Amino acid sequence: MTTMELASFRVRDGAEEALLAERPAMLAALRKAYPGCLAAYLVKQDDGSWTDIVVWRSLAEAQESARTIMQVPECAAWFRHISESLGMRHAQVADAWPAP
Repeated sequence: MTTMELASFRVRDGAEEALLAERPAMLAALRKAYPGCLAAYLVKQDDGSWTDIVVWRSLAEAQESARTIMQVPECAAWFRHISESLGMRHAQVADAWPAP
């Protein structure tokens, strides 16, 4: 079942520009390492925090990525822009429009 990964965090002071500039390379590496990654959306919330919403083909693929993501150099490098994790959770998609 399609799964959403919701990872919220704060960005280091002065690192937002680099976070956004390095995102395409990080996502390309993520998709190459984890073919079950279907889409990703990065949103900035009103309180200044960010949430990365990643769509996965399955919960198992999302969990595997969470366990091994730091082995992908581009992903590990991108995470250096994060100053504080505000938590991560997975949720299975019960209904969607348009369909994933």
